[in-house]
Amino acid sequence: MRENLLGDYLRARRARISPDAAGIATHGIRRVPGLRREEVATMAGMSVDYYVRLEQGRERHPSAQILAALADVLQLDDDARLHLFRVAGLTPGVPHTTAPERVDPELLRLMDMWPDNPAVVLGRAYDVLAANRLAHALFDGFAHGPNLLAHIFLDPAARTFYPDWDRVAAYAVAGFRILHGRSPYDPRIAEILGSLTARSEEFAALWQRHDARGKSLERKRFRHPEVGELTLHMNAFDVKSAPSQELIVYHAEPGSVSAEALTLLGTLAATRDTESVER
Repeated sequence: MRENLLGDYLRARRARISPDAAGIATHGIRRVPGLRREEVATMAGMSVDYYVRLEQGRERHPSAQILAALADVLQLDDDARLHLFRVAGLTPGVPHTTAPERVDPELLRLMDMWPDNPAVVLGRAYDVLAANRLAHALFDGFAHGPNLLAHIFLDPAARTFYPDWDRVAAYAVAGFRILHGRSPYDPRIAEILGSLTARSEEFAALWQRHDARGKSLERKRFRHPEVGELTLHMNAFDVKSAPSQELIVYHAEPGSVSAEALTLLGTLAATRDTESVER
């Protein structure tokens, strides 16, 4: 059976908008969470029958004007609006491939030139494709990998490593929803989605929320076993030479306790590397 990505997304987002948020007066008990189909259709300026066909997957080619109206009614932010257009087929996706993902050697050299900034490259399914020495030191100890979602949801240590685990997990799944919308038939994305859905109830519940957000979590807290707690700022960059890849760079506030901890972590990593070479 063909997937109904657009209908599933509309239905999930409709359930998340309360009548009060949409400016609809309510009377008595409502049988459905969020907005009714007829309410969405009326506010978006279309027939109820047409909207029902969109949700049921019997209409798969809405116009850009229709999608824009629905995005307004469902109060979608920029990331969620782009995801809506993608699952409706109105923006180009990324062709799926079974070829191994490789990181540009020039990017690897650049990452190695940042001794004070942990940096990682994520692939099209949140696989960790590369990391510099400080990033390896920061994330060392995870039992599952090299996939970021596997780290978060399958490694029990992740709940200690991320003091704000619930927030980190929600943002990771919302970001993965963006990747899935861009390449819904990519075999690696399908593999990760199937594995995590089967093995993690928390992931499955978050996936059913249909949240779609890019990398908008600007700060992240870590609890490292060697240097204690760190609060790091996070910047995400699309990799031009490989559009499906993303470069994540972390930095600490200058002069902060976190900056001191990051410096200590770098010293420990350098010392270990030196001792390893001497052996």
